[in-house]
Amino acid sequence: MPGAPLKPMLAITGPLPAGDGWAYEFKWDGVRALADISGGGQHLYARSGVEITAAYPELATLPEQVDDALLDGEVVLLGESGQPSFTALAERMHVRDRNKAARLAAVMPVTYMIFDLLRWNGDDLTGWPYERRREALEALALGGARWAVPPTFADGPATYEAAGEHGLEGVMAKRIGAVYRPGVRSPDWVKVKLEVTGDFVIGGWRPGARRIGGLLVGVPGPDGRLIYRGRVGGGIGAAIERQLLAELEPLRSGASPFAPGVPREDARGAIWVEPRVVVEVKYGQRTPDGRLRFPRVLRLRPDKPAEEVDDAG
Repeated sequence: MPGAPLKPMLAITGPLPAGDGWAYEFKWDGVRALADISGGGQHLYARSGVEITAAYPELATLPEQVDDALLDGEVVLLGESGQPSFTALAERMHVRDRNKAARLAAVMPVTYMIFDLLRWNGDDLTGWPYERRREALEALALGGARWAVPPTFADGPATYEAAGEHGLEGVMAKRIGAVYRPGVRSPDWVKVKLEVTGDFVIGGWRPGARRIGGLLVGVPGPDGRLIYRGRVGGGIGAAIERQLLAELEPLRSGASPFAPGVPREDARGAIWVEPRVVVEVKYGQRTPDGRLRFPRVLRLRPDKPAEEVDDAG
């Protein structure tokens, strides 16, 4: 990870944990960002380790409130209704031209939702329990027009219900005694989504009435080839079809990236691609062999590398 001080800790997907040892936060529909602040300046890093400071000039004054700190949080773009819009955020996340970023920041500004403090005044806090790190973070009293420290809650079911009422993505449950484990997908953090969704890698597509009639998706297997999870035809409107074609056309391949097991009717006439593009899919249940039932595309996931996709979400 070039430049980034560490890899962010990751969560597993699961049911809402219960008990006294958990704290609950809202899950924001944005992109993860570490803010490394020192010497009156800051560097922002995406989950991949790529520096994204130039993309979000409206966050540049955060070092006026805190120095020598490493913050973990989520960059979100709140729409007119106050709900996060990942679609709108997608227009900003890859901008590196400072003039363009400044123009976009003026009309569609982001908010940095800060939920963890990993370094402060030269001290590494990753070995502290979550509860103690949160106390230290809240003691900093960070607050501004473009950043905030959202609250935590002790009542999991009530937090889940409130997330649904406010149109949020779900809830993050965090074990209050857990240390921060950089780069680890830990059961100490559990993401609870309000709808059943998962991230899958696109291995090809089938033409139909539109240029893309259905996506062929899977998850990386032990040998690097994709394990087939089904054909996804729902949710592909004109706008997302354009986005998909822009990403997939340059990746055309003469060979299937899937391990054996793609049904003949799905493989017939398929256009194969290199397995690099990740898409989020909403679905009902799964068949016994792991295929998705009633799937539809929600969005592309340009922030998530294909190699990080697994059936855990």
